Amino acid sequence: MKRSLQIGGAFVGLIIGAGFASGQEILQYFTSFGAMGIIGGLIAAIVFAFLGMTLAQLGSDLQTSSHKGVIYHIGGRYVGLILDVLITFFLFGVAVVMFAGAGSTFNQMFGISPMVGSIIMVVLTITTLLLNVKNIINLIAMVTPYLMAIIFVILLYSLFTMDISWAEADVLAKQQPSAASNWLMGALLYVSYNLAAGAALLIVMGGTEKDRKVAGLGGVFGGLMLGVLIILINLSMFVKIDRVAGMDMPTLELAKQIHPVVGVLMSIALLGMMYNTAVGMFYSFTVRFFAPEAKSFKPAVVVVGIAGFIASLVGFTTLVGKVYATMGYLGFALIVTILLAWFKQRKANIVA
Repeated sequence: MKRSLQIGGAFVGLIIGAGFASGQEILQYFTSFGAMGIIGGLIAAIVFAFLGMTLAQLGSDLQTSSHKGVIYHIGGRYVGLILDVLITFFLFGVAVVMFAGAGSTFNQMFGISPMVGSIIMVVLTITTLLLNVKNIINLIAMVTPYLMAIIFVILLYSLFTMDISWAEADVLAKQQPSAASNWLMGALLYVSYNLAAGAALLIVMGGTEKDRKVAGLGGVFGGLMLGVLIILINLSMFVKIDRVAGMDMPTLELAKQIHPVVGVLMSIALLGMMYNTAVGMFYSFTVRFFAPEAKSFKPAVVVVGIAGFIASLVGFTTLVGKVYATMGYLGFALIVTILLAWFKQRKANIVA
């Protein structure tokens, strides 16, 4: 049970990211569909749990230690190449969203220009990769339970201070920009792009556990925890939609309404997760092309960081709606390939 919870916790850490915690993703993929977005959250929890189990068990069956190897194993020579390219694109795209998110957080909380906020995050990310300060990344990763506690406080506050009726909230919520055509597609796209960014690493985590049942249970725990977070954040914003509409960082706005100190604590949590995600994604993207010990690695980090900053100038809300939606549709191909590989592996186990 302990090992399963560890895998589940790592799964949540992989997926949660800063856009998730900011509320902007949840707003566009769930809250914008009104009350039906709550049903979407429940479906997302179930799909996350099933696919989390599938990925972890696949990793356990293959006993793999390389996510690149897994992709080519499940996709073959040609499909594997396509998936490799897609995942590499996802890594860069998510990092860019983190840069833009940092700009929005600094602006909304401290009144600093979004461009300056983004530059600060880019410089921190590049510096960390140049110095290879892994302990800092591990330290920042500990912010996840701290963030979950704040979100729970925000939910309680939102529910007890709701100023509008459920019907009014439903109408206002549906006026918000959506990243999908309907609530069901929103839920499926949300799961799809999140798994597209974290599937390979989850498979590798499953590969560290020889017992496929333990690995699978870890995937289920992680998926259910993600589902609970989606529902909590969605409910918080739904009942306070009159206050968070149009905000880049909805959960940050709710935190500020409770008390300025809570707003500062939330900002620190968001920036910490953005930093953690940006470093992890950019490192994974860069080492796909340059070995860490190669002389070209450090110059490449600087070039990639600058390119990411330029791409982030599009804006956080726009990037969440466009980049993540594109990742979601492309991620369906990855999920289908993973499921086919899982069924194939299961059939082989039964025959054996």
